[in-house]
Amino acid sequence: MKKLRTVVIVLLAAILLLFTTSGTFLITNRPQHADAIVVLAGETDCRPALGLQLLEENYAPKMVLDVPANARLYQMNMLQLAQQYVHELPQAQSVSICPIYGLSTKAEAQDVTQCLKTLGVHSVLVVTSDYHTRRALSTFRHELPGMQISVAAATDQQQFGGSWWRHRQWAKLNFDEWLRLVWWEAVDRWR
Repeated sequence: MKKLRTVVIVLLAAILLLFTTSGTFLITNRPQHADAIVVLAGETDCRPALGLQLLEENYAPKMVLDVPANARLYQMNMLQLAQQYVHELPQAQSVSICPIYGLSTKAEAQDVTQCLKTLGVHSVLVVTSDYHTRRALSTFRHELPGMQISVAAATDQQQFGGSWWRHRQWAKLNFDEWLRLVWWEAVDRWR
């Protein structure tokens, strides 16, 4: 009976440890200098801001802004909005737009490959939301073999935090990202 109780206690402690660290496990933030910074599509505030900051800090001489090619915001095409945004930037000459047609991180990595070929880069610094960094890094390393890939985490405290159980939005994103990570590792990367 004592052995069973010990096993149950150890098992519960392990589950609690995994439960409380699952949010911070998703976050990987190791930016390295590269030939280009690629800002992933999906969020238009924190990601581009971090990409521009890293550009200013000379992490790379160029930045590629991924933009969903077929998306619209009310009456405006997202590509048109992005072109206007880039045109008004002081770093506009160093920023290019990459149209993205896919709806997954894997498809985005494949779309980005075409844009990177025209730039002749061999290393990329991927900028994405903090909760998406582990999966994005794994996906880009898989889809762009032979290219050096690092990742930088754009943090938005309204969207996510490592202590995911403290806020409903954080909990939803933690659960959703874990589903996507498991799907990527178990299914999508093998197709």
